Amino acid sequence: MAGIEETIFQIILHGGNGKSSAMEAIAAAKSGDIPGARKKIEEAANELNSAHLIQTSLIQREVRGESTEITLLMVHAQDHLMNAITIKDMAGEFVDLYEHVNLSGGVNA
Repeated sequence: MAGIEETIFQIILHGGNGKSSAMEAIAAAKSGDIPGARKKIEEAANELNSAHLIQTSLIQREVRGESTEITLLMVHAQDHLMNAITIKDMAGEFVDLYEHVNLSGGVNA
């Protein structure tokens, strides 16, 4: 079980890193640093892609008949990853919005 737990923790690690980068993207956009925000979105996407690849490997194992016990830790990792993906997607929308507001001269423009 130690091997699968390490794999699960890798999903949590990359998901957390992706979420953090996405939140940093929002902060950068809010302060007017749109290029920095876009870079943070890219970092988030890379981290989440790493987590997704690990998740896919677990799914492929199951398809081959190598069943994995569903533990609370596994459920947590999946929940963590899905939330991080949602936050990254929303962060992209926030960055777009801040960029539009900055280019149009403000909210009342």
